[in-house]
Amino acid sequence: MADETLARAGLYFDELNKIRVLEPAVAQQTAELKEECKEFVDRISEFRQRADHFIQVAGALSDAVESEKMRAIGSRNLIKSMSKQRESQQQQLLALIGEKKLELERLRVQYESLLRTEGDQMEFIEQFIMQK
Repeated sequence: MADETLARAGLYFDELNKIRVLEPAVAQQTAELKEECKEFVDRISEFRQRADHFIQVAGALSDAVESEKMRAIGSRNLIKSMSKQRESQQQQLLALIGEKKLELERLRVQYESLLRTEGDQMEFIEQFIMQK
């Protein structure tokens, strides 16, 4: 009966027989809620740390990918440049080959002319020797 009178007045005894303003069940639920909130905050904190770590790793990976991408673009440009340079060199060599062929043909004609001239001179020398 004393407990009921105190309960109407808003006072309760807990398991240690201390006077409380809250009902023991409500106090227990409040303590459980407080513990759950603490666990939730801890989990959120851990999640945030993991998310920050993930963002940091993703950022580093992104930087590495960007660096490799730039290197690949540079290499591709270098290869294109080398290809164009090779084509230019090939054109120069083909032009040089054409010039050398023309020079060869000119020298061949000159050689044949000299052979004819030599033949004519030898024939003239033989006729000259024969006449004496």
